[in-house]
Amino acid sequence: VQLAESGGGLVQAGGSLRLSCTNSGDNDCIRSITWYRQAPGKEREFVAIITRGRSTLYADSVKGRFTISEDNAKNTVYLQMNNLQPDDTAVYYCHAGGVGADYWGQGTQVTVSS
Repeated sequence: VQLAESGGGLVQAGGSLRLSCTNSGDNDCIRSITWYRQAPGKEREFVAIITRGRSTLYADSVKGRFTISEDNAKNTVYLQMNNLQPDDTAVYYCHAGGVGADYWGQGTQVTVSS
């Protein structure tokens, strides 16, 4: 399993970004992909999760604004982020979990200006 995030950048408040988490390795052991974020000086926090059965769950702070989805043909999970706010500024990480699986990507920076 090798995870790579992309799609971060600088956006104005109210704008949108779509993050991608692509696995270039084996998928068999993966049961879920989770997006986390870490703002400067804060702990890493849960954002959204999608399971192999395509169940999803969101943090209250992003519910209604962010959407997690997957494209199995591309081994990619997306995080569509709409109506971004300055509080969403953070490094966003994807995590692959499952049987014996605990993998992190390197992260992608999202900066929202007011």
